[in-house]
Amino acid sequence: MFSLFKKDPVKKLEQEYKKYMEEYFRLSTSNRAESDKAFAKAEEIMKELEKLKQKNG
Repeated sequence: MFSLFKKDPVKKLEQEYKKYMEEYFRLSTSNRAESDKAFAKAEEIMKELEKLKQKNG
């Protein structure tokens, strides 16, 4: 019953990934160092997503 109110961790990570990729793209023309940080964070999130998807099969 209470599982209805739990957020899907995959969906949450996908939203975070999208946010960081948009930030990466926005900063890519103005601040390369910050852009690289955003891209690195997006890559970390993608690795977590892949792990979760493999686990859930």
